Amino acid sequence: MEAPPPQSSDDQSPPSDEVQSLSLSINASSSTTTPTPSAFPQMSVDERFTLVRSIGEECIMDDELKNLLAKKPNPICYDGFEPSGRMHIAQGVVKTINVNKLTAADCKVKIWIADWFAQLNNKMGGDLKKIQTVGEYMIEIWRSAGMNHIGDKVEFLWSSTEINKRADKYWPLVMDIARRNKLPRILRCVQIMGRNEQDELTAAQIFYPCMQCADIFFLEADICQLGMDQRKVNVLAREYCADIKRKNKPIILSHHMLPGLQQGQEKMSKSDPSSAIFMEDEEAEVNVKIKKAYCPPKVVKDNPCLEYVKYIVFPWFNEFKLERAAENGGERTFTTFEELASAYESGDVHPGDLKPSLTKAINKILQPVRDHFKNDAKAKELLKRVKAYRVTK
Repeated sequence: MEAPPPQSSDDQSPPSDEVQSLSLSINASSSTTTPTPSAFPQMSVDERFTLVRSIGEECIMDDELKNLLAKKPNPICYDGFEPSGRMHIAQGVVKTINVNKLTAADCKVKIWIADWFAQLNNKMGGDLKKIQTVGEYMIEIWRSAGMNHIGDKVEFLWSSTEINKRADKYWPLVMDIARRNKLPRILRCVQIMGRNEQDELTAAQIFYPCMQCADIFFLEADICQLGMDQRKVNVLAREYCADIKRKNKPIILSHHMLPGLQQGQEKMSKSDPSSAIFMEDEEAEVNVKIKKAYCPPKVVKDNPCLEYVKYIVFPWFNEFKLERAAENGGERTFTTFEELASAYESGDVHPGDLKPSLTKAINKILQPVRDHFKNDAKAKELLKRVKAYRVTK
């Protein structure tokens, strides 16, 4: 991939203001450390496979992933996001954990800041400058949360910049994907934008899946590391490979989608603050949100509090410390989620025990982010501006 122009490690300005719509230029860099997970020197192929595979709720296909790791020392992983509002912990903490696992396994991660895509999807009312401000804020989140190797193994790429730089490569790809697929097949992919086939879609939103499919090949990705909600467009990319007789198909590594905090919420929603913990939420806000969260006694399935322990606390700390009074059973440290789930299902661990300990763990993870947004002038101003924006669906 063509390298961007050299920039200072502190340059995180969004694409140039000179082009107001569908515009230009950035690469963010810095290096931070986080307690999870550690890089293991000289890992075997099996060890790398186990670490990378642990990210995915689903992998298409396992044998292809193992073969890739055996043959390519530094596979390219693609992840992307629409800058569309404040960042919740599923996007902030879980992505940090996953990216750190990938870089520990010697993968290179390209994080696609999909500013044009957010504009196509009418996020921030289609205001590109606001979208790019949100993108800057999100980079600040990941830096302060402990995402490792930013500027080295981890590269942030603005879609507007990269597409403008290599339009001659990008648009023929988009056009070929669009030409080879019928409209009903593309409409099945609109879930990737948080839409459904019954929505009244704009022409831009119908074009969006063709562009996201093209991103995978444009970025020369070996692995698509996105959420389960992006699965359909990733499968479209594999179908496109079959159509053009391309042997090496992108491997799909889809991570679990964390639910919202209330009953029946399949995922966190930025437009419903009660459903999500945001990365810069104050300690008291986290306390209240988890206290009010759905957490039925003795029920493990679809219990958001237990899911947060499983997908956030255990990967971060490699354990879960239950703090409770001696008369309620005393303190206990769980080293596996299965052990905790069994204790919870039996009634040995009560929601009144679980929630305070979960709250403490989440607050500990988020504290460096809070500190950064309080003490860094640029980050503080970005957060102020993002909080003032109205989130549009």
